[in-house]
Amino acid sequence: MTEHARQILTDSFGRVHELVIDLTDGLTDDVATYRPDPGANSIAWLIWHLGRIQDDHVADLAQVEQVWVGWRERFGLPFGTRATGYGQGPAEVAAVRVSGDLLADYHGAVHELTMRYLDGITAEELDRIVDTRWDPPVTASVRLVSVIGDTMQHLGQAAYVRGMAQRRDSAWRQSSAADR
Repeated sequence: MTEHARQILTDSFGRVHELVIDLTDGLTDDVATYRPDPGANSIAWLIWHLGRIQDDHVADLAQVEQVWVGWRERFGLPFGTRATGYGQGPAEVAAVRVSGDLLADYHGAVHELTMRYLDGITAEELDRIVDTRWDPPVTASVRLVSVIGDTMQHLGQAAYVRGMAQRRDSAWRQSSAADR
């Protein structure tokens, strides 16, 4: 059973990483920071946030240091070391102005951490209680499924925002051409 669980988790996190690569490929700074309205999340923030959550949660499960420790300076964000984006508002979202390449590279490092953790996973590890603040207490397997669900939701949001930004750019080009 553990081998099947490992395969499912590996495939799921592999899909997350593939979607991050797809969304960041050719991502311009203008599109990365586009927000449909001032209270909305940008693609850059969404991908940074989902990477931070995956990094934070998997590193905690694996009982190792977060990948973010070695990447924080490259991002140059005005947030504390442990910031993951949870509870951030519009001003913090606007502060995430980083390239698609940096986002993809960071998530690649987080993905490697995740794959190392999954490579050694056992049935006992999947059943290990990792958070007693909930009823029932959270196991490692439940935490991993939660991370997959959260990242997929944010990837869908980022894809939607990217489509909106691209349609906005296309409409702007068409109206500019008509004005000539």
